[in-house]
Amino acid sequence: MIAVLGLLVGVVVGVVLQPDVPLWLQPYLPIAVVAALDAVIGAGRAFLEGTFSDRVFVISFVSNVVLAALIVLLGDKLGVGAQLSTGVVVVLGIRIFSNTAAIRRLIFHA
Repeated sequence: MIAVLGLLVGVVVGVVLQPDVPLWLQPYLPIAVVAALDAVIGAGRAFLEGTFSDRVFVISFVSNVVLAALIVLLGDKLGVGAQLSTGVVVVLGIRIFSNTAAIRRLIFHA
């Protein structure tokens, strides 16, 4: 619950303040957001299954974001940043949709 409240506060602060993203950070921000979204939806699934742990959530959140950013950085250094970015988004997208499907099954028993 605290994580959801923190997410909502962060979104509201971002919308109100409208911060500028530095140019060097722009390729990594969308990937970091998708990675964070994966961790949040995974936490929602764990909560509904009764296996949620705040420590696991924080570690998953931080490690997903850092690892996704490092993969994109590696892709930039190798000259294939767009391809690795697409790969990261595809993998995380699959995880997001599978977690969402599990949440739907848990809520609607279907």
